[in-house]
Amino acid sequence: MTITRRGVMAGGAALALASRLNAAPPDSLDAIALSKGRRFGSAIGMGQYPDARYRALVEAECGVIVPENELKMHAIHPDGPDKFDFSKADILVDYATQHGLLVRGHNLIWHHPQWMPKWSETYDYGAKPAEKVAQILTNHVETTCKRYADRIFTWDVVNEAVDNKTGVMRETAFSKAMGSPEAVLDLAFRTASAAVPKCELVYNDYMSWDSELHCGGVLHLLEGFRKRDVPVDTLGLQSHLSAKQGMERAGFGPSQERAWRGFLDAVTGMGYKLQITEYDVNDAAIQGDADARDSAVAELTRAYLDCTLSYRQVSVVMVWGMSDRYSWLQRNKTKREDGLPLRCCPYDSDFKPHPMREAIAASLGGAKARM
Repeated sequence: MTITRRGVMAGGAALALASRLNAAPPDSLDAIALSKGRRFGSAIGMGQYPDARYRALVEAECGVIVPENELKMHAIHPDGPDKFDFSKADILVDYATQHGLLVRGHNLIWHHPQWMPKWSETYDYGAKPAEKVAQILTNHVETTCKRYADRIFTWDVVNEAVDNKTGVMRETAFSKAMGSPEAVLDLAFRTASAAVPKCELVYNDYMSWDSELHCGGVLHLLEGFRKRDVPVDTLGLQSHLSAKQGMERAGFGPSQERAWRGFLDAVTGMGYKLQITEYDVNDAAIQGDADARDSAVAELTRAYLDCTLSYRQVSVVMVWGMSDRYSWLQRNKTKREDGLPLRCCPYDSDFKPHPMREAIAASLGGAKARM
């Protein structure tokens, strides 16, 4: 296993910061996680923040938040590379500070052409486009990281750079100008490392056990980071799962677990740490009433988390929303045939706990302690 000096520094800084902050109440998911040397948290965005019930739920269960969209490059730079708008991100980070919550940064660059700022495709990069993009990217990363240097303990520096269908690196206007995707990613990580040297730096993606090409592409990227001595500490496992009808453990049976362990063994064997960064479960394929759907989601949750949390390298478990009411899945994914809302988060639309919540608690509590 490769253990780098920067990895030790980042991990130590994160744990030191976590120890200075109180967990949520003693029976909360964060308190259970903290008892095993981990933290639990959730996404929160400006779509949920005005709802006092949602904030109360976050404060009751979580020790960490991550802004849902407000720190993404297209949100900070809607009108061009030289104009920064941190107003919405500041609200969420200030909220976390006021309530003693840790903050994950998500993300400095979403290396996907669909989610880059729209101006990036039409911007005039001049006679030396590589130098101009490097200047834009460096300014963005330095400015954003330093603004929150004392309040964000870990950053998703790069998000989803590997095409999930082919396993090949995605191209964007930035990578075309700089000559390769790797040039963009390496610069982003090195700039972030210089700006916030004690911060844990993450490559974040949504690979899963049933996508051999995607997993292979991510492993190739991680190997390249090590060969080029790029300061990447951690792989973020997004963990947007889909429950399967009629399959063992709702789609995470022994064969799926073997494949997933093989991938995680390869990642941790290179010395990378792990975070579960965006957990939720799409139950669109599960037939039956609410009890049947909840049972499948809880079964998948318990199986997946039991497996993944058996790796002591996992330091953080984040759900991508605490309540069904505000889940991105309700807005963006294929709807159920019966037209009913998805039951995809730890709490339902009325802020009552699903069995998924207890499955998370059981996995966190049953996991081996990290320290």
